[in-house]
Amino acid sequence: MAEIRLTRLEQGQTKIKSVPIAVTPEGFWCCPSPVVFQKNLKSQNPLNKPVRPSSPPHKPNIQKKQQAPVADRKPLPLKPPPPPAPAPAPSEQQAAVPDNSTPSGPSERPQRPKLEHVPRKVSIEFGVSGTSDLKVVLMGRQSFCVKLSVHRDVLAENSSFFASKLLQGQDGSPCLEIDDCEDVEIYVETVGLMYCPEIKQRLIKQSVARVLRILKVAELLGFNQCIKSCLEYLEAVPWIGEEEEEKVVSSVLRLQGESIGVIPVLKRVSSETLNHAPKDTLYHIIDLVLKSNEERGRREMKTVVLKLLRENIGVPSPHFCHETIYDSCRGCVTSLVGLFRQAVADIHTNDEAAKQIAVEADNISWLLDILTDCQVADEFATIWAQQQELMVLHAKIPVVSRHHVSCITAKVFVGIGRGKILPSKEIRLMLLKTWLHPLMDDYRWLQHGCRSFDQKVVEEGIGRTILTLPLEDQQSILLAWLGSFLKAGDSCPNLQRAFQVWWRRTFVRPYVDSQENFLELDCSMIIK
Repeated sequence: MAEIRLTRLEQGQTKIKSVPIAVTPEGFWCCPSPVVFQKNLKSQNPLNKPVRPSSPPHKPNIQKKQQAPVADRKPLPLKPPPPPAPAPAPSEQQAAVPDNSTPSGPSERPQRPKLEHVPRKVSIEFGVSGTSDLKVVLMGRQSFCVKLSVHRDVLAENSSFFASKLLQGQDGSPCLEIDDCEDVEIYVETVGLMYCPEIKQRLIKQSVARVLRILKVAELLGFNQCIKSCLEYLEAVPWIGEEEEEKVVSSVLRLQGESIGVIPVLKRVSSETLNHAPKDTLYHIIDLVLKSNEERGRREMKTVVLKLLRENIGVPSPHFCHETIYDSCRGCVTSLVGLFRQAVADIHTNDEAAKQIAVEADNISWLLDILTDCQVADEFATIWAQQQELMVLHAKIPVVSRHHVSCITAKVFVGIGRGKILPSKEIRLMLLKTWLHPLMDDYRWLQHGCRSFDQKVVEEGIGRTILTLPLEDQQSILLAWLGSFLKAGDSCPNLQRAFQVWWRRTFVRPYVDSQENFLELDCSMIIK
């Protein structure tokens, strides 16, 4: 490392600084660190350090108090210690100084200049010392100014912006001024990269955010070699977080019209090949999850995929996505029916068969969650209502294996009760006639043997589903439920709320309506 001194622009305003520089075969160049640019003006400008009067005004008072006898001292009132304050005003100094001392007049105290009125200037030299033939002055914000001593041929060779400026000023002017420079620090560093043969090596230790700033300035200067090195860096370095990824992509997309190789960077977030077959990719992912034999991995990936699909709820989902999920759903239902047939054929159902039934039922429940979140689960209600064979087989195997099917039924009723699944009236009635009785048979087991079972939510869903039917159908289903509830008690769903609503609709509402009609008729006759 070598050192270079910052040249003095104005007497009394700029302090000489030693700045570390990097030595290259072409010469040397330096780039001040952010500390140099952001350093407090108090440490740079001697005007900010006014000299205090040499004779402290309070010293005679202190000596006088020390010489006073103890008897003459009077107790002082207790006061909190005052905070350290600036030197007293000239009038206070004069009052505190004894008659034999000479007070300090206000003319001896220099007036402190305001910070915003003092120009902040830095001078930097590139290349071999004393060989520069051009001055570039960068005017930044808040009167910040940087003077660069550079070489015409280096800037013209690397930057189309400087080449154009130098071509316009062919009179040989030794100074080029650039106003309203937003990022002076990065501007200086980018100019310094023109003197570096291996730009990519200089970028290795930089952060992605800083390289994006360099890329922006390089684009403004038309510094193509630097732009290429920045893109190579961004293509290779990891992007941490979604926010940083968005910044990189937006910055790179801005360069597409510059005929510079941005495709390698954008390939990380987009692919023309994959966009042609997204249906196959999604089907492959779902198929891998459904057929996994490792319980923990299958469970965790179901959570991840469901979360990712939920994040895209606000985005219109393509039709093939729903078709893919329904294809998988039909396959799982068919597989579940086959497992029930095997369980019925084998009187002594073993643990392996029960485990397979549980896995397949859990797969169907997961697919139903996806369809419900995508608001396209109406067709599933139709598929589930048509499983007459599965309903018949359900009663022929032990409850320890079959209760998983009742969990799916309960989830369908909850979806309908919350308005997330909207099948037709015929499908709702078919669902209740097909699956409500098997659900009541398994209800005691679901209450005590299924952790995820929420009794109140399920009972509310069943009741609301019943109340969506015509009044005659409500009556037939609720009277059948009443007979089961009076026999099983707590082992049967408690649908008393739905029963009360049906009661009011059947017995109270007709009477109220007739009374209102009678009053309206009576009022009309009185008016006549």
